[in-house]
Parts: sequence; C-alpha cells; structure tokens
Amino acid sequence: MNEFRFLHLERRRIDQALPDILEEALAAGKRVVVQAGSEERVEALNERLWTYADESFLPHGAARDGEPQAQPVYLTAGDDNPNGAALRVLLSGVPAAAFVKAGYERVALLFDGRDEEAVAEARREWIAVKAAGAAPSYWREGEDGGWARVR
Repeated sequence: MNEFRFLHLERRRIDQALPDILEEALAAGKRVVVQAGSEERVEALNERLWTYADESFLPHGAARDGEPQAQPVYLTAGDDNPNGAALRVLLSGVPAAAFVKAGYERVALLFDGRDEEAVAEARREWIAVKAAGAAPSYWREGEDGGWARVR
C-alpha cells in the first residue's frame, strides 16, 4: 500500500508550492506525475514551471511535448503514468481514491486552504481514500514553507 498525503496550503498558492515539492522529489531520484483537473491547468502549470525562478530549472513536459517516458516530471489531466513515476501529485479537484492501490510509493493531494470549495473537496476525498483502504496523513504548510504532519 502506498503512502497517501493531504497537503494543506495556507500561505502559498498551488503553483507557488508545487515547484518545491517537485524539486525535493527529483533530488531524491523520484519521477513525478502531476495531475491537474483540466488541460488548461496543465498548460498553465507547464508555463509556470519554466518561469517560477530565474536560478532554477525543473525538467518537465506534457503530452504536447512528446516522449513522455523521458520526462522526470510529467504534467497531465488524465490518470496516465507514462514516465513510470513513483510519486503522483494530485491538484485540488482531482479524484484521489482511484490511486490508493495504483502502485505509487506516494500520492499527495495538494489543496489551497483559503479556498472553501477546495477544503470541502479535500474532506470528501479524505473520506473516499479511507473508504478505499488507505490510511491518509494530513500535513499543513508551515511558516517557512515546509510541511508539518498534523495527523
């Protein structure tokens, strides 16, 4: 069974926090699939990851870039895993329970705690993930941008 984390953002937006999560995973030698709720969101993230910091670069791509198996970070709106990722990051609004037994080392659902709809959706997903047999953990964004496990 994989590790399932719910990551509650309180200070940064998803597109601001995601690069740190991806950099940490890549530094640990992990490949990542990031699933957004729409192709438009995938395109916005694709652009954001090229420009989020002048001094940093995150190797990534999406379906339109071709060769998905060669991408360390693959962005998608579907449930595919063409790069053999060990970590799957689900963005707010993506159903999570289907990934409980999908073979990932870790699945993380990232949501904005300042968005009431996103919080309500995360609560529904928490219930669905538990019903699917996982024991999810809940993490809050700290003042320094790191994560603290709450439960």
